Amino acid sequence: MLEKINETVRFLKDAGMNNPEAGIILGTGLGGLTAAVKNTIEISYSDIPHFPVSTVDGHAGRLIYGDFAGRKVVAMKGRFHYYEGYNADKLAFPVRVMKYLGIRYLFLSNAAGGVNPLFRVGDIMIITDHINLLPNPLIGPNDERIGPRFPDMSEAYDKTLIGKALRIAEKHGIMVQKGVYLATTGPTFETPSEYRYFRTIGADAVGMSTASEVIIARHMRLPCFAVSIITDLGVEGKIEYTTHEMVQREAEKAEARMTTIMTDLVAEI
Repeated sequence: MLEKINETVRFLKDAGMNNPEAGIILGTGLGGLTAAVKNTIEISYSDIPHFPVSTVDGHAGRLIYGDFAGRKVVAMKGRFHYYEGYNADKLAFPVRVMKYLGIRYLFLSNAAGGVNPLFRVGDIMIITDHINLLPNPLIGPNDERIGPRFPDMSEAYDKTLIGKALRIAEKHGIMVQKGVYLATTGPTFETPSEYRYFRTIGADAVGMSTASEVIIARHMRLPCFAVSIITDLGVEGKIEYTTHEMVQREAEKAEARMTTIMTDLVAEI
């Protein structure tokens, strides 16, 4: 894999994407943050060597490089999911490329269903930990040049970044929740019994992404910060019919508040 990573990195550097300090991965309905990135270079995933291609509505499928919050960043406007049929190598590849481009931090966002009865649609949840029910993306041969065979996950989400984000939210009067994100395969939304089970085992929100990317990042010792936008509720008595389009709309409503937090946080790294 390292040879393919280096080939892709050379391609992106030749295109002008040099030494970003932070990587950003944007979830369903949350790609608007990239409007705040200035002096951009944009490349379609389909034009990048060895890169997978987004197949989901709401994931634009473009890699964006530029100035954000006084930093050079590289942002993925659209991500990849296990349910799209990608194997572990494909899921790992974009995060590894960003690391080898030079990022020192990884910031992530997603749309998720809330299973904590205290949550409301539109809440921003800062992820403090996760439960991964997806196949682990590190299964298979390990390249010690990239990371250790058995990476530690005791602090998957960086406590210093979480603390800074909480202070930023308070400064701007933005109410945030904290909680545990559970990643499942999708692409179906959950049954009421699955929602109850996920809550029972300790989840506050459930989605179909993020955990794999964080595992890959921590394998390379990248500090991570992530937020979920609660777009629907999996709480008994509050479960309603849900579509992907509804999730996109609710995510877009909360995007400005998320962007405020991310902007100040990236400025402080």
